[in-house]
Amino acid sequence: MTYCVAMCVDDGLVFLSDTRTNAGVDHISTARKMTVFEQPGERVLVLLGAGNLSLTQAVLHELSEPGDADQPTLWSAPTMADAARVVGKAVRDVHQREAQALQEFGVDFNCSFILGGQIAAAGKAREARQHLFMIYAAGNFIESSAVNPYFQIGESKYGKPIIDRVLTPSTPLDEAAKCALISMDSTLRSNLSVGLPLDLLVYEKDALRVTRFVSVDHDNAYFEMIHRTWGERLRQVFGEIPDPDWQESANVPLQRPERALVMHRAPVGGDEAVEAKPAQTLAQAERNKAQR
Repeated sequence: MTYCVAMCVDDGLVFLSDTRTNAGVDHISTARKMTVFEQPGERVLVLLGAGNLSLTQAVLHELSEPGDADQPTLWSAPTMADAARVVGKAVRDVHQREAQALQEFGVDFNCSFILGGQIAAAGKAREARQHLFMIYAAGNFIESSAVNPYFQIGESKYGKPIIDRVLTPSTPLDEAAKCALISMDSTLRSNLSVGLPLDLLVYEKDALRVTRFVSVDHDNAYFEMIHRTWGERLRQVFGEIPDPDWQESANVPLQRPERALVMHRAPVGGDEAVEAKPAQTLAQAERNKAQR
């Protein structure tokens, strides 16, 4: 399994991927999930892959050695949308060649990709904007938006909550990178099939070249600080949130008194909070109805 996340904010793009391919008691292996296609000053494309490793590598071979010289490649596609179509076609070509044989062995055709980057417009090297796409196993794709400025593939559920709470298109680029690393730390904490080292690439809008890339391993002081600080602060905030305040319901002559959460409402015409009456329990409402 793996975890990859990519973010598109106003200032640029963030790409983060782990390198673990499988994990067991006595067998752990790694492989890079990030591939960079860079022609400085003209284009930077970053491709993240997740799923069956043999399939994602087969797609990369298709992209590296296209069969038809007349077809566009990631090096010649005029726009990012065309580049996404190139990847989608490579996925379909691999599916056509491999899917039936895999099915005979009970193996699903399982692969997905995130493609992001920027291609300079012809003659206007700073006008074409950056793009981020999710490409599915059928070769179709969708693009990120202001409503959903990020994509995840692989083991995504553990790292999703922090991104949903923090990331917006206006998030500064370094904050987005920090958010991605915290998302990855949460995933590492909860899932053995995701592991170090990590590949982090931060693309600055209109740079048209790679300016920030790092391989994060166990010796990386910043990631170790995130791992330690995030856990400590979560426990601190958790401890500061009050426990549920239960209050016994009045006029309930039972051996096991019923309880309801004490509710509060905002003050009206004053600075002090006004405590509301305890919520009426269902059993008490039924007894009142019977008495009428």
